[in-house]
Amino acid sequence: MTSTLTTAATTPASPGERATGAAPRRRTRILALPEARWALAALVLFLIALPPYLLGAPAWLWGPLFAAVYVTGGWEPGWEGCKALKDRTLDVDLLMVVAALGAAAIGQVLDGALLIVIFATSGALEAVATARTADSVRGLLDLAPATATRLLPDGSEETVPAEELTVGDTVLVRPGERVGADGRVLSGESEVDQATITGEPLPATKRAGDEVFAGTVNGTGALTVRVERDSSETVIARIVRMVEEASETKAPTQLFIEKIEQRYSIGMVIATLAVFAVPLALGDELRSALLRAMTFMIVASPCAVVLSTMPPLLSAIANAGRHGVLAKSAVVMERLGRVDTVALDKTGTLTEGTPRVVDLRPLPDGGLTDDELLALAAAAERPSEHPLARAVVDAARERRLPLAEATDFASVPGRGVSAGVDGHTVRVGSPARLLPADADPAHREVVREVEDAGHTAVVVLRDGVPVGVLGIADRLRPDATATVAALTELTGRPPVLLTGDNERAARRLAAEVGITDVRAGLLPQDKVAAVRAWEREGRNVLVVGDGVNDAPALAAAHTGVAMGKAGSDLALETADAVVVRDELATVPAVVRLSRTARRLVVQNLVVAGVFIAVLVAWDLIGTLPLPLGVAGHEGSTVVVGLNGLRLLRETAWKNAAAGGTE
Repeated sequence: MTSTLTTAATTPASPGERATGAAPRRRTRILALPEARWALAALVLFLIALPPYLLGAPAWLWGPLFAAVYVTGGWEPGWEGCKALKDRTLDVDLLMVVAALGAAAIGQVLDGALLIVIFATSGALEAVATARTADSVRGLLDLAPATATRLLPDGSEETVPAEELTVGDTVLVRPGERVGADGRVLSGESEVDQATITGEPLPATKRAGDEVFAGTVNGTGALTVRVERDSSETVIARIVRMVEEASETKAPTQLFIEKIEQRYSIGMVIATLAVFAVPLALGDELRSALLRAMTFMIVASPCAVVLSTMPPLLSAIANAGRHGVLAKSAVVMERLGRVDTVALDKTGTLTEGTPRVVDLRPLPDGGLTDDELLALAAAAERPSEHPLARAVVDAARERRLPLAEATDFASVPGRGVSAGVDGHTVRVGSPARLLPADADPAHREVVREVEDAGHTAVVVLRDGVPVGVLGIADRLRPDATATVAALTELTGRPPVLLTGDNERAARRLAAEVGITDVRAGLLPQDKVAAVRAWEREGRNVLVVGDGVNDAPALAAAHTGVAMGKAGSDLALETADAVVVRDELATVPAVVRLSRTARRLVVQNLVVAGVFIAVLVAWDLIGTLPLPLGVAGHEGSTVVVGLNGLRLLRETAWKNAAAGGTE
């Protein structure tokens, strides 16, 4: 049974839903699908014709009704099959229609009509399943508001469709509204709920200079935002486009099935002619020989085989997409299940990728407490945009420390910053550059202790006197240890750490999460060389990186997964799959989901093969009633399709995330 992805009507969001920020889930109306409408019409006509036929009414009463069943249920697959035949392709749908017409030609009008009805119904179920798979991801489009408030140069406002916004426009986002475009905050401050994009459980504070995304929900403050991406290039739009492209790809198993399908179908036609001709030549009646041949054509048709592969893989893609993991194709989803070696990057993958203050060491000469040291350093660093400076300022804000105004701020790359704070000259920066040559050995010992712990040391001087040392480090992800353990269980070997960081820091972090194979100080080309060496050994390598400096390794690996960090451009373009919500624990979950999908594909192929073998043997050896052959053939098609769609359920992801199977 074959079908295409149908673009169907969906239930629009109500104004109330838009206003309150509730994102309705797009759900295709069944009767919006033409396959469903024709199947329903064929079923109704069949049920109307059945009573007079069984009660022996005149043929003129039930004949036109059965004819209408053949037309409504069979014209579309028949027409598509004829078009395929024109291109020298034999479509199994056409064979089903021919078999139904053949049954009618020998007086088995009821059996032929039953075949058409069941055939049309299974086609409708497949179309609905495919549409629902697409719905689960296309529903992201409902997150974007229909309109936005654009600010004009004269200060006035106008309401415009969100898709008309262009790069450079300025929009006003009022409290409670959804952001209309990807952009950067020009003014205002608010908390924005980004859970639909990044998966963050708590709203993120947004102020001037921060990036916001279309479809996220503004909090209690008003924001003025400069548009930085067209509506077709927003994070949401790219996610939807990527998943729809994935739905159009075909996994190797599917391609193999389609490759043999043509040869099988031609062989089946030849076998059908033989099943008809041989008994006829041996003296069998025309009606009996033709009925057996028509039954053989039905039960030998590979509809269930054709439908065995893509529903499980597409369902897995859709389910993973709902949980923030975007596989770019069915090929990727199938490959993920074969992974036996995992290589992890350090910064931005095992760690959060954001420097944080993890150690405060006031020096005796300064006479400062931890909070006073941090407040002094943060006041001097506040005007700086350096990542380490941001870490110091953020740490002070987390402790709600009051920061004095800095004057005469100056920043020297590689050395640090200097500023006037409360009448003192404060310098913050590298110990190697700021500590004098004759510095107190005790001060240098503190710096050494901080660095030996794997942290970056930052020294604070007040009026030329060292008053404290800060330890800054990239914090380990909360789920890193559990993820490493899960990947070890899945592949049978611990992941390998590939990083450009120094050996000491890399081994310290690796020991925390349970990694024993550490390869540090690597350049991008060194990571690629390691991946290719494994693949020459016959391994299927999964590389997980941050999508920036790991791009060559992601491209070289059997499968590359990027930690998306709110859907960065490079992450979306480089890797085979993207973890949009930046949750490392989803990596083993999607590997398990892929393995479940591959197992369901095998189950489906076995079910389809057994049904075909049993029904064909029954027809050739004994006498298989046509209605039973129809029910067995179409029933196996429906069973195979529904089995694959099990992976659309929420429990499928929960089981994969918990380490179980579907």
